[in-house]
Amino acid sequence: MTNRLRFYYTDGCHLCDDALVLLAQLNLTFVKVDIVEKQALIALYGTLIPVVENESGSTLNWPFSLQQLQNFISNQKG
Repeated sequence: MTNRLRFYYTDGCHLCDDALVLLAQLNLTFVKVDIVEKQALIALYGTLIPVVENESGSTLNWPFSLQQLQNFISNQKG
């Protein structure tokens, strides 16, 4: 996949672990971004993680299903 995905998470987040399983099922390439590294990310995503962001800046917030993740990825292809 040529599109760049970002996965916003933090260590110890069981929901983030669940989302990683879904990403792995789709064999997606993504960059993991731990929100604790920047205060702005904590403010933005602190109560929303896990969050998947595509290269155009659209986000998919938890909770999401495998189907919703597939749709999100499919809709970014252009």
